[in-house]
Amino acid sequence: MNSTINSLSLSRLVWSETGEHLYSFEQAAVLTQTSVTVLERFASLGLIEPVGVMLRSQDLLRVVKILRLRRDLGLNLVGAVMVLDMATEIAQLRSQLQAYRHARN
Repeated sequence: MNSTINSLSLSRLVWSETGEHLYSFEQAAVLTQTSVTVLERFASLGLIEPVGVMLRSQDLLRVVKILRLRRDLGLNLVGAVMVLDMATEIAQLRSQLQAYRHARN
């Protein structure tokens, strides 16, 4: 695997227009310890949102979380995505509640 990492030249940096670090599918596969095929499937299902042919750091993090939920809790793909989406929504609601409470004081 070490030769795979070296051959992908992970040191090549690509940045989006907004300043986000972008990764090729090959780089992302190595970093998330999965395959390009899995990443392409996640993209086709709308689970991650590529920027052209590149992925953002947040996409890589989402892939890792999905894979961990599947491995550690035995959730299927739909269940893992639902858990992540609900966790995001809860965090947003907590933030809104905190802002509301702060505005009242």
